[in-house]
Amino acid sequence: MISASVGFQCPECVNAGRSAMPRVKTSGPGLLTSLPVVTKTIIGACIGVYGLAWLTGLVAAEYRWGMSPIDVANGQWWRLITATFMHASVMHILFNMYALLVLGATLERVLGPARFAAIYFMSALGGSVAALWFSNLMTISVGASGAVFGLMTATIVVGRNMRIDTSQIMFWLGLNIVLGFLSPGIDWRAHLGGALLGAVTAGVLTGPMRPSADAKARWISVGMLLVVLGVAVVLRNHQILSYLGR
Repeated sequence: MISASVGFQCPECVNAGRSAMPRVKTSGPGLLTSLPVVTKTIIGACIGVYGLAWLTGLVAAEYRWGMSPIDVANGQWWRLITATFMHASVMHILFNMYALLVLGATLERVLGPARFAAIYFMSALGGSVAALWFSNLMTISVGASGAVFGLMTATIVVGRNMRIDTSQIMFWLGLNIVLGFLSPGIDWRAHLGGALLGAVTAGVLTGPMRPSADAKARWISVGMLLVVLGVAVVLRNHQILSYLGR
């Protein structure tokens, strides 16, 4: 098997995301208590999963729960999501959780928990589906970076809708995409898939729509995106099984 993480996040990149969004004042005695609920839950889940994987063996956990195209095609579809809560090393999870702490907390405070959760989930799933389609069949991918890239593009979309300068985070997004192509062991496909779904979902949930459109129409559109991803998974699974002669 070829093990591939879905990358790391540079501190400058997430700092760019922080500067691109308006400051929202919060109150509370500490960092954890002041974090929005969805961001806090995702960070806690990722740390908890990493701790359990470390106790049982990181490599063994990757083989069991990571995004493996062949295993997904054989019916283990949950790997598309479980892989996004797993990380290959301490540095891997530290960089991703730092990025989530900065980008996620800011976005959730601006958009609210429901819309933020939708953007994160669709970005994570979009990254996994892209890896399913375009990665080597023997690859196992893990990490939340696809979702984090989605938060980066969502920050750009929301920032532009709010007429906030997003040039800095756009620069770091482009740089990280290039580094993903140049760095071995990083699944750049998940980066691009997460970035695409993050931007599209953010646009659907926050962008301008015709005056007659309401919140229900936006959520129906997100549901349609989910259906498209589901169809993409089914088609790719059929293609993989046909290739394997099953």
